[in-house]
Amino acid sequence: MMNVTPIRRAVYAGSFDPPTLGHVWMIREAQALFDELIVAVGVNPEKQNTYTIEERQAMLKAVTAEFPNVSITVFENRFLVHYAREVEARFIVRGIRTAGDYEYERSMRYINSDLAPEISTVFLMPPREIAEVSSTMVKGLVGPEGWRDMIRRYLPEDVYQKILSNHQQED
Repeated sequence: MMNVTPIRRAVYAGSFDPPTLGHVWMIREAQALFDELIVAVGVNPEKQNTYTIEERQAMLKAVTAEFPNVSITVFENRFLVHYAREVEARFIVRGIRTAGDYEYERSMRYINSDLAPEISTVFLMPPREIAEVSSTMVKGLVGPEGWRDMIRRYLPEDVYQKILSNHQQED
């Protein structure tokens, strides 16, 4: 009888509004650790997004094209741990940039463990040069003189071009 090793499937979720180099770093690292990585674009009706769910999915597909074991999906109106169980993922990947992130994610890990003890949370810590990058920070830089040069350092090229194209229509 042949032993079958279970697939090591993980979920990495976020709003990705827009995807940053920090997100790409997380995806690159996580896809190397797992057989399959599901990047789940979260829909939060309480949150005002700059980009539609379709635009965020398209940007993520562009920046993850080099990773054959990465798929992009959408999840909404449920706990991430329940979504992970639904897609048969045994791991949830979370990024830790600050002590505040750690405290929050540690609490969520305990809650998730209560809800689905078979699913583990894996924390990844990005390198210092991208540790402070967030979608909110990037969006906050758009507008004032010199913003185009400023945001370029924080974004994958495809995402940068998308933002430029959106703002050229407004100019």
